[in-house]
Amino acid sequence: MSHASLLEARGLRAVRTGDDGPVAVLDGVDFSLRAGTLVEVTGPSGSGKTTLLLALARLLPGVEGLLSLDGTSADEIAPQRWRTHVALLPQRPALVPGTVTDNLRLPWTLKVRHAESAPSDAALADALAGVGLGGVSPERDVSRLSVGQIARIALLRVRLAGPRVLLLDEPDASLDDASAAEVARLTGTFVADGGGVVRVSHARADASATVRYRLAGGRLEEVARA
Repeated sequence: MSHASLLEARGLRAVRTGDDGPVAVLDGVDFSLRAGTLVEVTGPSGSGKTTLLLALARLLPGVEGLLSLDGTSADEIAPQRWRTHVALLPQRPALVPGTVTDNLRLPWTLKVRHAESAPSDAALADALAGVGLGGVSPERDVSRLSVGQIARIALLRVRLAGPRVLLLDEPDASLDDASAAEVARLTGTFVADGGGVVRVSHARADASATVRYRLAGGRLEEVARA
């Protein structure tokens, strides 16, 4: 596999059993993501876009094929360690019950981050301001947040965990234009800092995408390249 790629997949195959028998949702998918780029994957509903993200995050059992991270085979990286570097943000991200602070410090609570101490209250307030949520107290209960605020805090929590790759499953679904724009800005900042992003899209296209693919019939087809 190419050492120039941050995240690479070769021959990914995932089968789903339906009423008519087994169906190959991913059928020999080849994929490459370089550092500092955003790859967008489009396709009709049910085409397997979420399945692809789950496979890349190593959260889907029974997937065949080869994965590597920065040239190192997935076989040599424990799944939990893989997911500290390759983070999936689902379409409807969930926050744990409690305060905004409880959620933003979750990577330290779960010991995903352990090389440094958890951010201080002041640092969390600055981080919230940086995602356009300066008016949200870190001590606010998450049950009092809007859908747009939850989306931004969930993305901020993932970023604080320090991954190298973000897998975003329709991150702007159900968001108003202002929240969607803020999510796009945060994603762009992550890419500018050298991270890699795979973004699944159904409605809004991301103008900053380096490469666009369409997933249909279990295969990825490149449709545009910046």
